[in-house]
This record gives sequence, structure tokens and C-alpha cells, in this order.
Amino acid sequence: MANEDRLLLAAVRAQLRPVLLLVLTALAATGCALLLPQATATAVDAAVAGGGVLGPVLWALLLGAGGVAAQVLSGLLSARTTASTTAQLRSELAERLVRLGHRGPLPPGDAVSRLTGDCAGAGQITATVVDLGTAALLAVGAVTALFLLDWRIALVYLVAVPFAARLARTHLRRTAADLLAYQEASGELGARLLDAVAGLRTIAAAGVAEQEAARVLRPLDRLAAAGAGTWRTQARLVWRAGLLVPLVQIAVLGAAGTGVLAGRLSLGEVLAALGYATTGLGIVRRPGAFTALSRARSCAVRLDEVRSPRPERSGTRPAPEGPGEVRLRGVVVEGALRGIDLLVPAGTIVAVVGRSGAGKSALAEVVAGLLPPDRGEVLLDGVPLAELDAAALTGFAPARPALLGGTVAAAVSYGAARVDVADACRAAQVHELVTRLPGGYRTPLAETPLSGGEAQRLGLARALARRPRLLVLDDATAGLDTVTEVRVERALTTALPGRTRLVVTHRAGTAARADLVVWLDEGRVRAAAPHRELWGDPAYRAVFTGDDQC
Repeated sequence: MANEDRLLLAAVRAQLRPVLLLVLTALAATGCALLLPQATATAVDAAVAGGGVLGPVLWALLLGAGGVAAQVLSGLLSARTTASTTAQLRSELAERLVRLGHRGPLPPGDAVSRLTGDCAGAGQITATVVDLGTAALLAVGAVTALFLLDWRIALVYLVAVPFAARLARTHLRRTAADLLAYQEASGELGARLLDAVAGLRTIAAAGVAEQEAARVLRPLDRLAAAGAGTWRTQARLVWRAGLLVPLVQIAVLGAAGTGVLAGRLSLGEVLAALGYATTGLGIVRRPGAFTALSRARSCAVRLDEVRSPRPERSGTRPAPEGPGEVRLRGVVVEGALRGIDLLVPAGTIVAVVGRSGAGKSALAEVVAGLLPPDRGEVLLDGVPLAELDAAALTGFAPARPALLGGTVAAAVSYGAARVDVADACRAAQVHELVTRLPGGYRTPLAETPLSGGEAQRLGLARALARRPRLLVLDDATAGLDTVTEVRVERALTTALPGRTRLVVTHRAGTAARADLVVWLDEGRVRAAAPHRELWGDPAYRAVFTGDDQC
């Protein structure tokens, strides 16, 4: 079984109760559909014979009404099951993407495309399978009923079965590639569009709107080709089924007519045979269902690309008491860090410096537990960080924090419980700014205009609110002036006394105030020493070219 089929099967199993209700309703509709032709035949024969027709007619009407009611209920249950399955898939995919973080395998626009379009397409699997399964069951029931009427009619009908099966198989095979290509082109289009929207000011300033529009819309040709291919395949099934069904009806009618002449069949049984032939071939008149099945599988392929392999879960082992010593042993992150061995003594302030691309942010994320190393390990007070709940032990503040929450207070306390938001904001030197807002800490975040430095301070306050054992700042004060940065550093020492701090910085002044400087160069530790000892090296001084120097 392919991975995408396992994914779809798991989604169906997760909605077992509504699926069972849908199947039972579909079976009821199928039963009515199979009994109705014979009931109609009985009513017709009774009318021709001049006998009592009230009972047979009422029975036929009851079956017809029951079939309609079952189909309506089945439609409602199909919609509910599709919505539930789609919601489940989106929840699982969103959790996966969040766990992968910003180093996930997908551009943001493509991730949104998979969360919306692909999850919705795969979510149709249950209703589609039940629909096609019902059609297949009707076909089997129709053949059985025809055999009971006259085996000669059944043989005539069975001649059409291989042709119907080939039509369905060909449709599924030909639409699979087109639908997958369509979803991939749609995801690429979404990714390019989101990139363009994020850079609208840059595009306008550079005067390249036409070129950017052409770049964004480039996947449209592939999108149109895949869509056209899907419609051509579906049209081919429609016209071929449109020829097959009447031909079978004519053949069955001819065989039934022969049976009437031979005295084997009544007039009502001829109508029943024609009804069974029409009902049994209903499966080839469902091009939309076959297309939906192909789309569900192609969407599942794209979802499986994100779901597999499963992300590494952060540990849940309780952290032992400790001062906050961090040790890295042979840490490797492909494309960023190469064999990092480092000791960060407990309670010290360590500055990480280096030119752009040296691996500073990767090191910060590894120490904060956000980026599992490809090789090596990180120890916090002698315990592997992978075994601990890193989120509860480390506070991380990036250069461009994403502030989440309905209000300023919610943004600062995001992910933490029972925190003193005001104290965290005081330490981050942003309390006075917040109190000047119309609603103070209750001001909606969307109505709070923030400069880059103010957003950085709120992000820093969010990291401090957890009162972490280890604080990691990835250029988190780059938007502050030097005076404010010094105030923040002093406030941090007061708010979190004795805490270990790892600070990624481009400022020589910040490095000078640290206890230890880790100088990274092309993913390796070039030196680890106090700033005053490193300052005599011209290559070290060149790291800070253009920044404030001491």
C-alpha cells in the first residue's frame, strides 16, 4: 500500500462513527434502488392483469420515497464527514509545520496551499469512496437481479462490464498525473504570490512590478495545461459512457423482448430488466467521483511529503536542578555548523560574533532547542537537551519576533502561564511604551503601531516572561540604540540574576560587555576568549566594521 493510501485510510479511520453512519445510509439507498425496479414490475403486471394495484403501487412509492430520503441524508452526512476529515488533516498538518518551524521544507505560500487546497481535496476521500462503493454494489446487485429474472439477459449485460471497468481504470490513470501537476503548480503559484506580497514595497521601489508579475504568474501555463488535461480526460469518460449506457439498454431491451415472445418474461419484468441495466451502469456515469478520487490521492501525495518523516518531538523529562551550564559536543548542522565543541559556563554572558553566514543564528537555535543538530548533542546541566522540555527551560528572542495574541499582554505571555507581564516589560524597557497605549496592556495587538526596536523589546519581554534558566538572544537588541541596549542588559541582570545568557550580536560594545566571546567563522569556532584578548586580531576587528567599536 502506497504512503498516500495509508494516509487516507488513517483519515477515514479517525472518523469511524460518521463513516459508519454514512455507509449505513448509503446501503439503505442502495437497497431501495435495487428493490424499486422489481416493485415497479409487480405494479405494472398487476395493472395489466386488472388485479389490485393499490398495494404494489404503494410499495413502489414507499421505496422511491425511502431512496430519496436516504440519498438526502447521505448527502448531508457526506458533507459532514468531508468537513471533519478535512479539519483533522489540517490540524495534523498544521501541527507538523509548526513543529518543523521556519526551517520546514516548504515555502510559506506552498504550505498554505497544502493546508487549504490539498487538505480539502484529500478530505473528500470518504464520501467519494462510499459513493463509488455504492455504485459498485448497485452493479453487483443489478447483475444478480438480472440473473434471477433471466440468465440470458444477464449474459448480455455482462458483456458491457469489461468496457465499463476499462473506462474507469483509464480515467483514474490519466487524471492522476494531471491532478498532481495541477496541485504542484497551484502550490508554486501561491508561494510566489506570498513572496511578492511580502515584498511589495521593495518591488515598487525597484520599479520591477511587471517583471515580478511575470515571475509570479509563470506557473499559470503549467496550471492551465494540467487543468485542461483533466477536463479532456473527464470529457472522454462522459462521451464514452454516454455511448455505452444506451447501447447496453438497447441490447438488454432486445434480450428481454425475446423473453417476452418466448413467454419467459412479463411486460413488467421487461421494465425491471431495463431499470437494472440502467442502475448497474451508473458507476461509469460518475466522472466527478472518479476525478475526486484521483484528486484525493494526488493531494495525499503532497500531504505525505510534509508528514513523513515525523518530526522529532521535544523531550518531556523533568529538568534537574542546575545553574544553567551549556555544553555542545560535536554539533553539526548541515550547511551551517561544522563540529562545534563549546562550553558555556553557568551564569555567564556569552556573545556570539562572526560575519554574515558564519552560523550564528543556527548556533542560537541549537542552544535554544529549536533546531535539532544533525549530529552531536547539546547538554544543559549535564542532561541532553533533546530529552528535556526545552520550551520550559529556555527563553529565545529573535531579531524579528512574530508577535502572536489578541492583545499586547497576550503577546508577552504567549505560551506561558501565570507570568507577571508588567515585570517582563519593565526588564525589556518597554513598559512605559505600553502604558501610553489607549488600552495599556489590553490594547489589541493589531491596533498597536510598533517600530522595529519596540517589536524587539516586546519579543524580549515574551522570552523573559518564562523566567528561563537559559536566555538566548539572536540579535534581539539590534534595533535598539546603544544607551537603551545597555539599560536592557542591566535590567536583565536584575530580573534574571545568575542566568546564563547567549547573545548573538554584531556590535563590538555588546561583545565587550560579555564574559566570553565565541567567534564563529564558516561554521566553526575560530576562537573563544574575552573581547579584550581578541581585539588585537585585525580579522576579529573586521567582524565589526561599520558597527560601534570600543
